[in-house]
Amino acid sequence: MNPARNLPVSGVYCASATPVLADGTPDHETFLAHCKALIAEGCDGVALLGTTGEANSFSLAQRRDLLEKVIAGGLDPQRLLPGTSQTNVPDSVTLVRHAVDAGVKACVVLPPFYYKGVSDEGLFRFYAELVEGVGSDDLRVILYHIPPIAQIGISIELTARLREAFPGVFIGVKDSSGKIESMRAFAEAFDDFSVLAGADPFMLPLLKSGGAGCITSSSNLIGKHLRVVFDNWFDESRESTVDAAQARINAWRDLSNAYVQLPTIKAMLARRRNHDGWTRVRPPLVELTADEIATVWGQMDALEAQDNV
Repeated sequence: MNPARNLPVSGVYCASATPVLADGTPDHETFLAHCKALIAEGCDGVALLGTTGEANSFSLAQRRDLLEKVIAGGLDPQRLLPGTSQTNVPDSVTLVRHAVDAGVKACVVLPPFYYKGVSDEGLFRFYAELVEGVGSDDLRVILYHIPPIAQIGISIELTARLREAFPGVFIGVKDSSGKIESMRAFAEAFDDFSVLAGADPFMLPLLKSGGAGCITSSSNLIGKHLRVVFDNWFDESRESTVDAAQARINAWRDLSNAYVQLPTIKAMLARRRNHDGWTRVRPPLVELTADEIATVWGQMDALEAQDNV
């Protein structure tokens, strides 16, 4: 049996991109179809409205509406891990309470990322006011550790203090530090705590160190390969199968980083979903050029040919 399944949240979760219409508003119909396709392709669930989902480029109303529409369209809220943070407590409470009331599995909550060099005491007060403001026994939080972007990290000490102060609320961390040592430290520090890799190459070594799975951008495209790794990593007789799947994961991940990652992921989705609207991004991001898109699509064709060998 897969030991990762004993953790509160485990498996392959897609840090989903958000399609937008020509006016810059979320494309609900296309997004719902994408979420359903992700589940069919092997993802356990969808972590919508995170970094890859351009969450901080949408209004609070747009974020709430997107979550409501995907649930109304038939997606089980227990498969959803929405990003629900803002740089202030009141707006974060609004987003988190809305998601909890919608029945989601857990909320992925960034630290307040505008002010830099803040203390663990300040971060504790932010999360404490959030929990108290939401005021629900159903609240479950996955902390979001992404210091390369937020420039504010989540420490082991802060996590321990939050778990002691609010038992049962802080159930995991998405670690997008890019450092396997950080992920392993979280896994070693706490029992019954889900450590989820924020980048595909780290899921396998993290699972071997007590991790729970991943929340990654490349899983918009390679859920089937991540599924193979997650389902078989603990079975020595399947080692060659896992290694082959990991090689495919790494190749696709490398392509997604050929240019700025998020516009590249969306360009790749335009080809995969046969929908040019996927190439659109929200400011301050900028779409890939036509030549860049052509290059990415050509490399996708080569990778897909190898996947089918």
